[in-house]
Amino acid sequence: MNERFARPLLIAFLVACAVDLVGVLTGPDWLHLGAKPLLMPLLAGYALARRGPRLLIAALLCGWAGDVFLLIDSDLAFLVGMAGFAAGHVCYLVLFGRARGALIPALVYAVVLTAFLVLIWDGLPAGLRIPVAGYSLLLTAMAYRSGVLGRYAATGGALFLLSDALIATGIADWPQLPAPGFWVMLTYVAAQLLLTLGALAPARREAGSGAYRERSISI
Repeated sequence: MNERFARPLLIAFLVACAVDLVGVLTGPDWLHLGAKPLLMPLLAGYALARRGPRLLIAALLCGWAGDVFLLIDSDLAFLVGMAGFAAGHVCYLVLFGRARGALIPALVYAVVLTAFLVLIWDGLPAGLRIPVAGYSLLLTAMAYRSGVLGRYAATGGALFLLSDALIATGIADWPQLPAPGFWVMLTYVAAQLLLTLGALAPARREAGSGAYRERSISI
């Protein structure tokens, strides 16, 4: 895809985000139902136009599958949607590579994960406890490892964790913020955008250094 399409696709993504958030916050429902399935394909298209890594695009498309299934109100659809997001987290983890992360953030994330699961466990339906625990472990690993790509990606990973924690507290019937769906979607789209920008930055630097080497050789 030509890079000249990158800006229009990013603008289209931001417009779709605004429409979706308005739909979640004020209605009507068809705004959310229509806009949400467009979000990740548009962001994936932007990443493709920016010549982003294939694993980034795969992660975003897995997120699209999760988005679509979570629009269906059933436990089975919820599990399938969670599996889609889990596949996306695996893509992110592979994309992040084997570079070592800092120790202190690892300890913080481990404590947060353990405390959150202990607090929420009894409120979860019995059939969702193990899947939610496994998914939470994978998500927390992704959030921690996202820091290897810099501050944008690290913030995106943390926001992804927050977004899914808000969903989990809703399932467990915890007290919710006003308009909880708005905060879930706001943190989610911000997370995916920041993860995308973080993943594109090293790709851009690598492409730039490669172009520099080619010019040097030709000179």
